[in-house]
Amino acid sequence: MNYAIVEIGGTQHRVAPGDTIKVQRLAAEAGGNITLQKVLMVQSGETMKVGAPYVAGAEVTAMVLGEKKARKILVFKKKRRKQYRRLNGHRQILTSLQIQEIRSGS
Repeated sequence: MNYAIVEIGGTQHRVAPGDTIKVQRLAAEAGGNITLQKVLMVQSGETMKVGAPYVAGAEVTAMVLGEKKARKILVFKKKRRKQYRRLNGHRQILTSLQIQEIRSGS
């Protein structure tokens, strides 16, 4: 099993070639490729490399599939006995990535 743990937008994701993940919005166009260089760990077969904090020379190549909005979350504020109530909705924009290749550092 060949997989890696990468850091994207402050969150960590376990990825393998062919996986599709949704991450925080990235400044990349749909159909283009991006290279993720913040690789925390790489495992290929029996060998495992753990970075401190990142694995030197390791890269993960991904193709950008597009952007979509996540589910709406409701933000409700209230102050009791003061007739103050506010209801707001928020939809986070997510970028879909398809993992193409994992290269472990030398």
